[in-house]
Amino acid sequence: MLSRIILFILLLFFSLGTYSQDDDYVNDNQLRYEDYTYKKGIKTVQLYESTWEFSPPLIEFNSAQQLLLSFDELDADKKQYSLTLMHCDNKWAPSDLMISEYLSGFFDLNFLNFSFSVNVLQKYVHYSILFPTSNMQITKSGNYIVYVYENGDKSKLVLSRRFMVFENKVTVLASVKQPIGGDDQYTKQHIDFSIVNSSYDITNPFTDLKVVITQNSRWDNASYGIKPTFAAPGQLTYSLDDVSTFNGGSEFRYFDVRSLRTYTEKIKNIYKDSSSRYHVDLLSDENRTSKNYIFYNDLNGGFMIKNQDMSFNQDIEADYVWINFFLPYDNAVSDGNIYVLGKLTNWKLDKVNRMNYNYKRLGYECNLYLKQGYYNYIYAYLKDKTKAGDETLTEGNHWETENDYTIYVYHRQRSTYYDQLIGVRKFNSVKR
Repeated sequence: MLSRIILFILLLFFSLGTYSQDDDYVNDNQLRYEDYTYKKGIKTVQLYESTWEFSPPLIEFNSAQQLLLSFDELDADKKQYSLTLMHCDNKWAPSDLMISEYLSGFFDLNFLNFSFSVNVLQKYVHYSILFPTSNMQITKSGNYIVYVYENGDKSKLVLSRRFMVFENKVTVLASVKQPIGGDDQYTKQHIDFSIVNSSYDITNPFTDLKVVITQNSRWDNASYGIKPTFAAPGQLTYSLDDVSTFNGGSEFRYFDVRSLRTYTEKIKNIYKDSSSRYHVDLLSDENRTSKNYIFYNDLNGGFMIKNQDMSFNQDIEADYVWINFFLPYDNAVSDGNIYVLGKLTNWKLDKVNRMNYNYKRLGYECNLYLKQGYYNYIYAYLKDKTKAGDETLTEGNHWETENDYTIYVYHRQRSTYYDQLIGVRKFNSVKR
């Protein structure tokens, strides 16, 4: 009996020790405070400020701006979906606010706009909704989770997505600099910035302010815990902290499947399988670690949904395609995994986009089921027991690379118990 207990403890220990970052939660119906899809068959989830499909999920407080949330349901039968919102702190943990303290009017909205796909092999239903509305108003700035659930039951989670509501209480000035000294000056980008708060009182900026920086809308490698270098009346300067230094990376890889009748630049083969599903084999990629920097315009990891062979409604006339990726690699990495990364994978590193090593082909391969369009992506390495994907092994790093950055400034006023988002600055490493 004692030996069996010891064996059980050892098995438990090793199972915990080998838990990887991309393993699913034990209960997929447990709300995760991140971008996540809980229900199979939900594809192409998009959330952005409604006037431009390439904008981030960010709106100004007390403005007329709205967010557009859309997704496809491959089950192709109409469902009853609803959404609600949850306020979070600067690190995406639930805040202490009650729902009535950050929403006025209705606390839930039903999806009323839906359309059935046409002229496609993969049948689906496309859902979309705009929020906030006159019936659901947001009364606090900060971080939010929008989550969708089915049949009025909030335990039947469908998807969750992050978005932000900001106020212009401070001004953020920022620039991208080449690091000084060492190898970093050729491979990394350093963010210098200042916060001008001449008309807004911040009692103790070292404890009350929280600053977060993201690169290309990624959250896995977001920078937290940045402290002011200098504090002067009405202005805070942030210039010497290594936390605000990012890998430069390379311009994003791309492929174009807007037409399934044309072999575009990166396409090797287009065919249908026995189930009449489209497959596209991409040309084998190359490891760019030792390659010289080459500039070309990209979407900084984004994508655009479009079917060039149809022109009526892209939301319901773009088909789904199996995209087959291959990255030659002499030996499998032993202390982590390689992933396809970009908005096409929700900027996540999980088992869906984890690449498998093929010992016969000597390289990593992955298959993703994606809607027709134009896509950006990179290959990222995730070391065991870490959270941030690293492009160094597969893409190389260059300080010249064009990247988008966003600085978020959060403030928790004394005697309050939530983080306001009091300033945002979006800028580019190349464009001035």
